[in-house]
Amino acid sequence: MLLDNGTIRTMDRAVPTAVRLAIDGDRIVAQSGEGRTPVDLGGRCVVPGFTDSHVHFPTWAVARSQVRLEGCRSRQEAVERVRSAAATAPPGRWLIGYGWRNGDWEDPAEPTRHDLDPFTGNTPVALWSRDDHSLWLNSVALAMARPDDLAAPGGVVGRDDAGQPTGLLGEQAAWTYRRHIVISDGEYLDAMRDGIAAAHRRGVTAVHDKDGWIGSPRMWQRLHEQGELSLRVWQSLPIEHLDLLVTLGIRSGVGDEWFRLGYLKIFMDGSLGSETAAMLDGSGVTITTETELVEAITRSTAAGWPVAVHAIGDAANRAAVDGMTATAGLWRAAGMRQRIEHAQCVDPTDVTRFAAIGLAASVQFSHAPSDRDLVDRHWADREGAYAYRALADAGVVLANGSDAPVEELDPLAGIVAAVRRTLDHRPPWRPEQALTVEQALIATTVGPAWLSGDENRRGRLIPGHLADLVVLDTDPVTVDPGALAEVEVVATMVGGRWVHNPPPWD
Repeated sequence: MLLDNGTIRTMDRAVPTAVRLAIDGDRIVAQSGEGRTPVDLGGRCVVPGFTDSHVHFPTWAVARSQVRLEGCRSRQEAVERVRSAAATAPPGRWLIGYGWRNGDWEDPAEPTRHDLDPFTGNTPVALWSRDDHSLWLNSVALAMARPDDLAAPGGVVGRDDAGQPTGLLGEQAAWTYRRHIVISDGEYLDAMRDGIAAAHRRGVTAVHDKDGWIGSPRMWQRLHEQGELSLRVWQSLPIEHLDLLVTLGIRSGVGDEWFRLGYLKIFMDGSLGSETAAMLDGSGVTITTETELVEAITRSTAAGWPVAVHAIGDAANRAAVDGMTATAGLWRAAGMRQRIEHAQCVDPTDVTRFAAIGLAASVQFSHAPSDRDLVDRHWADREGAYAYRALADAGVVLANGSDAPVEELDPLAGIVAAVRRTLDHRPPWRPEQALTVEQALIATTVGPAWLSGDENRRGRLIPGHLADLVVLDTDPVTVDPGALAEVEVVATMVGGRWVHNPPPWD
C-alpha cells in the first residue's frame, strides 16, 4: 500500500514531513511505491496513531450508557436526571451514574442520600463524581457498606450533625465500597467492544489503561482471544498487587504486541474537585507518604515494575518527586520509565526536578479548560497549576491522556485544549501555558510510546515502525489556530489494517 498525495507528519526530527508513505504488511517500509496499491490522500494529513495515556477504559466504556451528570448546574438538575432514569430502571439492578461535580452547582453544598431516597425505592443507586474520587449513594446502597468500607485508611465519609453517614463517600472509602457495585464481565465486554470502535473513530490506536484494579486484564485477554482486540494496551495494576507479582515472578512487559502488563499505580492524594488534593498549605488528604512511596518504588524496581504515581496537589507532587529522586539511582539503573499521573499543581521550584531525573508527566490537556473555574476558586495563587508549557520548556517528557470517563476519550479535543487553553466561547485560560500543535502531537504519539518502551516500533511514521496511523482531513500544524477544533479524523489504521473508515474517501 502507498499513501500518496498528502502531508505525512512523521513526528521524527530527522525527516519531519513526507509526501507519501509505503506500507508492507503491518510495517512502514522505505521502498518506493512501485507495485503497491495506491491510496490517494487527496491533500489530507497523516499522523501517527494517537495514544490515550490515561484512560479507565472499561469504566469509560460502561459509563457511556449510564446516567450522565456532567454539565448539571444545580443539585436539583442532577437529581432530576437520576429520577428520570430510575423510572425505567430494571428491577433488582444497580442504577449507576457518572459525572456530577458539586463545585459546578449554583449551591455547591454536598449531596446526600436524602436527595435520592424519595424516588429510588429499593433500587441501589451509586453516582460517581466527575473526578471518580467521590461516590454519592442512596440509603439502600449505603446500607450495603461494611464497617471496613467506612473505616478505610485514607477514606472520607460525609456525616450529618448526629454523626450518621450522609451517603457521600470519598477517596479510599469510595474505592473500597466499589466492590458492592455489581457489573458483570459480559456488560463490560459488550461496552468495551463498542468503546474500541468509538476510540478508533477518534484516531486512538493504543491506550494506557488504569482499570487493572477491577480486573480489566482478563477482559482485554478475552477480547484478544476472540480476535476483537485492535487497540494496543499498556496495562496498569494496583501497587497492592506487588506481593502477588513477586510471588509469581511476573515482571513488567509480559504479554504480546496487543496487550502487556506494564506498570503499578500508587496514589499520593485525592483530587481538586473533591477538595482532597494534598497542598503545601496543609490542606487535603495524604494517601501515601513520601516514606511509603520510597519503599514502594524500591520494592517495585527490584521486582521489575515501573510505577505511575497519582499526584494532584503541589504537596503531593513534591513528595512524589522527592521519592523518585531518592530512588533514582535504583530505577534509572534498571531502565525504568517512571511517571507522575496528572501533575496538576506543581510548585515552580519542582518543575525542573522532573527533567533532572528523567521523570515523565502523564497529563490530561483537557483538564485545564474543564477545571479552570475550580482552579480560580481554590488555587488562584498557584502559578504551577496545569503548567504544561513550563514542564515542556524544562525538558519533561509529556504524555497526553483523557482520564476518561473524567473527560471524554478524544485526543483531538485534548490537543485543542493544549494549544488554545479553552474549549468553549471563553478566552484562553492562563494562555502562557499553551503548547504548540507539534508539542501536543508529540505528547499524544511519541511520549506515550517512550513510556511503554515502544519508541523503536511506534509513535513515529518511519521505516520499520508499525503502521499505526490516523488520516486527518486537515493538517493541524498549518491550519489557522481558530479552526483547530474543526480538524476531524477521516480514517484510522492499526498494524497496516484499516479499523475505521477505509478508503476511498470522498
